[in-house]
Amino acid sequence: MKLHLGCGKRYLKGFIHIDIASYPHIDFQSSVDNLSFIKNESVSEIYTSHTLEYFDRTEAESVLREWSRVLIPSGQLFITVPDFDKLIEIYKATNNLVNILGPIYGKWEVSGRINPIFHKTIWNERDLINKLKELNFDKVKSFNPKSYLSVIDPTYDDYSLAYFPHLDSNGIQVSLAISASKPFS
Repeated sequence: MKLHLGCGKRYLKGFIHIDIASYPHIDFQSSVDNLSFIKNESVSEIYTSHTLEYFDRTEAESVLREWSRVLIPSGQLFITVPDFDKLIEIYKATNNLVNILGPIYGKWEVSGRINPIFHKTIWNERDLINKLKELNFDKVKSFNPKSYLSVIDPTYDDYSLAYFPHLDSNGIQVSLAISASKPFS
C-alpha cells in the first residue's frame, strides 16, 4: 500500500489519497496526522508534498511518529516542504518579501471551513534531517522530486517542483525533498 498524504487536488496513480479536503479521488477524507484507519506496518511508501509545515514543531513530531507507525520496516517516506534556506537565497537575490511569503505562510482554503489554514513552521535541510533521525528514521537523505515523480507519472506536477522564477528549472528550487526509511525493529 502506498499513501499520498495531503494530496489535495492532485492524483498519483497507485496511491491511496488522504486529505481533509473533498475531491472525487480522495480515498479517505481525514487529517494526515490521524491515520487510525490504517493498520500498523501496512504501508510500503508515503509521499507528501508541502504538508508537514501545516503542523508546528511539536505537532510535527506526532505526525512523523504516526507516519512511521503505518510504515512497514524498510518502508519509505518521501517528504517535501518549503526550504527556508532557499527562500533566504531568493530574498537576498530579489530583496522582495512578496517572492517568499507564499512558501513561508501558505494559505489553504478548504471548502467547508470558515477560515483558511496557514503554515505553522518552516524547515531547512539540517532541521528536517535531524528531526527524522531523532525519530529513528534511517537512510535519511535528499532526493530529486522530479526523478521520483516522473517514474510514477511524467506529467505530474506539485509544489515539490516549484522554482523561482516560476517554472524556470534553471532557477532556485523552492522545495526541500528528503527521503527516509523506517528501520527494521
